[in-house]
Amino acid sequence: MEAPTYTIRKSFLLPLGLVVLLSFILLFSALFLHLPTAKIIILGLFLLPACIIFVESVFRRVSLRNDAIEVNKLLRRKRLSYAELTAIDTIQIRKRAFISLSSEDDFLILSNSYNHFGLLLKQLLEKVPQNIVSEEIRALAEAPPQKCSDVFSAWLAVAVLTLIIYVQLRGLF
Repeated sequence: MEAPTYTIRKSFLLPLGLVVLLSFILLFSALFLHLPTAKIIILGLFLLPACIIFVESVFRRVSLRNDAIEVNKLLRRKRLSYAELTAIDTIQIRKRAFISLSSEDDFLILSNSYNHFGLLLKQLLEKVPQNIVSEEIRALAEAPPQKCSDVFSAWLAVAVLTLIIYVQLRGLF
């Protein structure tokens, strides 16, 4: 049986990808229109973290293997055996939830940015030793928070960038 794999929600990746694309369009139009160097540098400084977050998010995967949890990120992989886990804890800030999986030598942190986070959590709890699972984690698995502010923020950034590009290019056509 293939291990279940979870990725970052596509409802977040789509607008984030559009933000990166629109930022590149804005940067190239700024270069084409010979805008001041300071604007181009600011755009580049905005674009760099946006690209890093997008690429990192696209490649991020959580796999629940039979004997271990494995998190794949861009150019790196982390694996923790269920038997080695010493604690599973959670912290919740409004609709944002973080799960920490700890062993003596290492740890992993998962957030509710993953698609089907509730299912991920339930399947994880079925595989780990039950004596390390807190009541907070069990309650979180029963009613995982649905976070949508990151998606809203990304779509808002798409709208703002589209408006900026329109204003910048409207005199050319």
